[in-house]
Parts: sequence; structure tokens; C-alpha cells
Amino acid sequence: MDAQLPSVRDGIDYWTTQPATLDGVLGGFGSCNLPRIDALSSRQFLLSILPELSIVPSSIRPLKAQRLTRRTRALDVGAGIGRVTSTVLLHMVSDVVLVEPVSHFVQQAFRSVSEASRRDKYAGEWKGVARSRKSVTVVQGTLQDLDPRVPLGSEGKMTVLGRVGYIPPEERSKESGFDVIWCQWCLGHLTDDQLAEFLKRCKESLRCKSKGFSEMDGVIVVKENTCPEKQPGVPRIVFDSDDSTLTRSDLAWKRVFSSAGLRIVKEELQKGFPEGLYPVKTLISFVSLAAILIPHLPYWWSSSALSVRTVLDNVSR
Repeated sequence: MDAQLPSVRDGIDYWTTQPATLDGVLGGFGSCNLPRIDALSSRQFLLSILPELSIVPSSIRPLKAQRLTRRTRALDVGAGIGRVTSTVLLHMVSDVVLVEPVSHFVQQAFRSVSEASRRDKYAGEWKGVARSRKSVTVVQGTLQDLDPRVPLGSEGKMTVLGRVGYIPPEERSKESGFDVIWCQWCLGHLTDDQLAEFLKRCKESLRCKSKGFSEMDGVIVVKENTCPEKQPGVPRIVFDSDDSTLTRSDLAWKRVFSSAGLRIVKEELQKGFPEGLYPVKTLISFVSLAAILIPHLPYWWSSSALSVRTVLDNVSR
């Protein structure tokens, strides 16, 4: 592993220099087909794990399946300008909590969802907000300070900019727990120890049947880059001084997941992104897990630029 470790301040300083646009948060790939491919594949992947979230009959949802009787809730961390919230999560769940530390990113996310609530400006985005069927709560703060187990802002470390869309009755205003926790292209800003502790907090905040939440158990979704391992079987971590992030190899990611008490239930290769990826190896294991090893990126790619998704759940389930 490289000697350097990510710095919260350096990471925020880097992203502060990037525009609050799709190109800005996607390393210049916001104007091609990457955002659409990413969003569609993410929604398909989430439905493959939680078919209960499907609102229409499909091959993964029985024709006579009962609708969920409660509102569903997701947490989008390191959310940038709200790209995943607006194009993925709001298509699947009732309410989203969007968390982002960079000031002009989170302000742009709040502006976008506020504008969408007043008129149908964003075709296919911010679904359900204008009619107050769904909601987005926008929060500014770092992953290091975020504790999904406690009410938003209760520890004074996170700043709640506001909730837009559906407003629950007073007796249900103190919502807790999440059905989906989505982490994409942001966990490289955490050290291994910080990441393990963050994932433990996330695990404890998941809604599940054993806690009285009927119909389905919650999941954590991680969609991140990987680097190749120099020695087979040896985890590797590479430090990027540009944005102060760590890029982990497949084994390095799995080592942290294990230390956080999580087990992998599915992995899937992201297809259809721009050329420049190294060859991909595929592995299928035999404990009800389908695993596809992740493509390796050339070193000149920004560590915010892309590639695998892993769904995790509570190891005690």
C-alpha cells in the first residue's frame, strides 16, 4: 500500500475546483452516454436484488405480488449534485436522504430538486417530487461524520438544507433506518479503518424484518473503482494525490467488507462504458453468490471514473 492516506480537507479542496455539472462530477464523461448507461444498469441491478421495489409486473416480480405497504427509504452518500438520487433511487424508493460534503455540489443538488418540485423541468429525473409522492432530504456533511443510525442533524455534525416533496405527518417525521444505502465513487476518500467503521454504522441502520420492517431486508450497494493486484492473492491499495483518494484492488475491498461484518451477495460488471478498460476475468462461486471480478482502469483515469457494483448485507442475516 502507498504510504499516503486520504485527507478530508484535500479531497474537498479538489472537488471544490470541479464544476457542479455532470462533466464535473464524472471526470469529463458527463456529456457522453455514460450517465444514462450507469443509471439504467444501476436500476436493473437494484431490482435484481430487491424485486419488491418494482412497481410493474416483470420477470422478477410475480404478477400477483402484493405492493409494499410502507414507504421505502434510501441513503445516497457522496451524492455530488444528486445524479444517482435523481436518475436511480427516486425511480425505486419513496424517500431519499442525499448526503454530500462539497458545498457547491450539495447546493446544486438542493436547487435542482427544489426546481423539479415546482415544475416538471427534468424529464425522467427527480421522479415523484413535483407531485409530492416522493421526497429528497438534502444534507451537507462528510462520510467520516455521517452516522445513519441517528436522526439527521441530531449530533450537530451534519447540516440539513431541507426536505423537498412529500412531507410525512408529524407523528412519522422522525424516520429511521434505510432500505437501501448507495455508495458510489466516494469511498476512496476513507481509509480502511474509516471505511470499516462507516460500513458498520450503515449495517446497523439497515431496515430488516427482524427489526419489524415487513416485506424485505435492506442492502448496502457499493459501486467503486478497482486497481490490479501486483501479486496474485495480495490486496493492493493505490493513493491518488490529485483528489486524495485510495483505489483498492478487488481483494482490498473484500478485506474491508469482511472486517465490517458484511458478506457479498452479488457482484456485477458494469458494461457499456467508454473504451480504455483492461481485460475482465469472471468468477462464479457456489454459495448462492454470483461474482464477476472488476475491470482494471489505466492509471491515467481519475479514481472518480468507475466500474463495479457490489451489494452487501448484514452477515448475521
